[in-house]
This record gives sequence, structure tokens and C-alpha cells, in this order.
Amino acid sequence: MKNIRGRKFKTRAATLKIRPAGPGDVEAIVRIYVDSWNAGFGPRMPAIEADAARLSRWRKDLSGSSATRWWLAERGDETVGFVGIGPSRDPIDPDLGELDTIAVDPRIWRTGVGKALMSIALEGLRSEGYHSAVLWTLSDYPQAESFYIATGWRPNGATRQDGRQIRYDHGLWQVTIPPVITLLKRKNQTDSEDIS
Repeated sequence: MKNIRGRKFKTRAATLKIRPAGPGDVEAIVRIYVDSWNAGFGPRMPAIEADAARLSRWRKDLSGSSATRWWLAERGDETVGFVGIGPSRDPIDPDLGELDTIAVDPRIWRTGVGKALMSIALEGLRSEGYHSAVLWTLSDYPQAESFYIATGWRPNGATRQDGRQIRYDHGLWQVTIPPVITLLKRKNQTDSEDIS
């Protein structure tokens, strides 16, 4: 596996550091996973707890024994989010990557942490040699839909669990046109034009 070093991102509130996650991060990751699940899924799914079984599952995932790679977002000395990627589990396809999980502390939703984590995840999928990726999420979850579409994912039309989950795909090598157009417009503006 290729290594993506820890990176710093400027978000609306403060500098964010993203680094590879490991076994020592289990409790922080489980806290964010549980809080994010309960706040985001609300009436759509039963509430979950940070019980021994959940801690054990995450300890195993973060021990390096799985094919999933994990990153952790920190603001100062506080863990504020995490993301994991790996090979697709559904469908099983060696050329298809998967966004396993992305979660942000609900207290700081909509501050840029999720987009920074998604950036690292997409870079990680590309560095692993995947040309496209998949994720599954709840079908009636407008917040997730908005976030995934804004970060380049597109609904695929596939469902599972009797339609409760929907699939999104990402063409990892696709070029995002709007920023290029914006950059070209700015380059061609005269000095008297307002760039803001």
C-alpha cells in the first residue's frame, strides 16, 4: 500500500491535521462513529452505543489486519472525524475501490472537515490504483446525498436491503470542470474587474 502522509487543511474554524489512524485511536473513532450515526440517521435507524463489541470490531479494523486504510482528522488535540477506504465489498471487483465509512463529530458538521477527509479518501483510492469507487448509504438521507454529490459521487441506481440503501459511484480519474472554468475566467479578467 502506498502511504499518504499526514496533511494539513484550513477549514472555517481552525487548521485540521489528517493522519493515518491506528489501534490507539479506537476510542475516539468509536465515539465519533456512534455520535455521528445517532445524530445523522436519527429516526431512520435505531440508535447505537459504544459497547464492547463495537470497540472490538474497530480495534480489529484499525490493527492493520484488514484491507481497509483509515485516516483520522484532528483539530488541535481533539479527534473530529475519520474516513476509511479499501477494495469494494459489494460488488466484489478487484478494480473497484470503496469508501467504507466517513464520519465527522456532529458538533462541527458543515465546517469543511468532511470535505477534507473526502479529499484524502479519494486521493488514497487513486493511489491504490482504482479508477472508480463505490459507496453505500441510506436511501432517504438528504444530508448525505448533498454531501456525496458535492464531492463528485453520483447515484448509480442500485439498491440493497430492500431499497433502504443506495449506491453512489465515483469516477476517480474524472476532471472536475467548474474550478477549471473559474480559474480560466479569473486568468482572463482585466485588472479593473472584481475577482471576488
